[in-house]
Amino acid sequence: MAIKMFGRRSISPQSPEPLLPKATTIVAPSEPAATGSMAASANGAPGFATIGGQRPPTSADRRMESLRETHARIQATLYERIDAAAAVKLPREELQQQILELIAEVVAEQRLPLSSRDQEALSITIIDNMVGLGPLEPLLRDETITDIMVNGPHQIYVERRGKLELTDVKFRDNQNVMNIAQRIVTRVGRRIDETCPICDARLEDGSRVNIIAPPLAIDGCAISIRKFAKKTINLDLMVRQGNASDAIVRVLKIAAACRLNVIISGGTGSGKTTLLNAMSQLIDAGERVVTIEDAAELQLQQPHVVRLETRPANLEGQGEVTMRDLVKNALRMRPDRIICGEVRGAEALDMLQAMNTGHDGSMCTLHANTPREAITRIENMVGMAAANLSPKAIRAQIVGAVNLILQVSRMRDGIRRITHVTEVIGMEGEVVTLQDLFTFEYHGESRDGFLQGVFKAAPVRPHFTKRAAYYGLDRALMAAMQE
Repeated sequence: MAIKMFGRRSISPQSPEPLLPKATTIVAPSEPAATGSMAASANGAPGFATIGGQRPPTSADRRMESLRETHARIQATLYERIDAAAAVKLPREELQQQILELIAEVVAEQRLPLSSRDQEALSITIIDNMVGLGPLEPLLRDETITDIMVNGPHQIYVERRGKLELTDVKFRDNQNVMNIAQRIVTRVGRRIDETCPICDARLEDGSRVNIIAPPLAIDGCAISIRKFAKKTINLDLMVRQGNASDAIVRVLKIAAACRLNVIISGGTGSGKTTLLNAMSQLIDAGERVVTIEDAAELQLQQPHVVRLETRPANLEGQGEVTMRDLVKNALRMRPDRIICGEVRGAEALDMLQAMNTGHDGSMCTLHANTPREAITRIENMVGMAAANLSPKAIRAQIVGAVNLILQVSRMRDGIRRITHVTEVIGMEGEVVTLQDLFTFEYHGESRDGFLQGVFKAAPVRPHFTKRAAYYGLDRALMAAMQE
């Protein structure tokens, strides 16, 4: 039997059922506001002036203002009739249908000039505010957007095709942004407030979220969302997109089959996790894989995957579970491979030990600008965990554990490319020796603004050729290097 989440009833202080808080109400027009117009909030307070000089209001401005006032009147009436506790339990489709019926009823009662198209847009806005992320929902539904960056209530940027764009979307005020932030973190059992102003979380679809709130964020709560890609990206697709060459992909497939330990290095937003997801698709379905992340976002398709996620401390400062704790525990879970979403601290030592103790084919990501810097960063992070180890001993562990470094970069044309495929081949004295198998050589820029270049294979014999021969893949490896 369908649940009716609204009825004709008035609000009184003694009403036993809580209604939707007014703080989550956002009056959003069905089309973007014209420059220089003022938005009216649901309670009639003035909203935000768009950037620009003063000018007389046009007919489009007056129509938009009238539409906002109509929306505000309808929403005020709806929130007097909606039972929010019952509404949030309904499936989204049924909830939208019931709200649409109620909007039509209010429009007929008050004889408001609102078309069926505007009624449907208003119903979507109301549902987004009730059970979704408010003004961010349209951006989350846009598949061309890869990142959403909220810089306080008045400024929201998105990334499309590697380029940042300022949107027309706005929140009502700082409290409205905090309400959405708290809704995000509560779903994954975390908290965000003045005493705990930094939080990593994820959305229901797996999108990664970072939130930093006042007083640390001076201009209002900042929310950064790295959207979960609905389209699965594999290595072959990366070739077609220009992220890598066919020869690189063939070598990476051979490396995965030979169970090489791989580190993916790059800057923020360079595509490290995307490449890690693509590489993980090469793992055999019969292997047991343990993934360890601060905020779970890996999209492994294998049937035997155990996903672990860190946990922050509670209000009393207790109960924290770090990445290092999880790596140590993963070693007791009989994994064939361990995949770390991002190594950024003392867990680097445990990850190296895992790679050195029979967990071949393990992978992780870290932040660095070149393969050589990646080695230096690992050395520094291991030093944080074991200050008594000499630099030579740390480098020896790195050489024994890491086989391949993949350097990825987001270039100025917005395209992410694998710029280096580098082997760790040994030590000369106290220096770790590296060998580039492939590099990206920049040749210029086309008229449409895209960078031109080639993925060039080095005239060398891969150090892991002997290991490839053990798996019967040495001929395929040499053929790929000679293309």
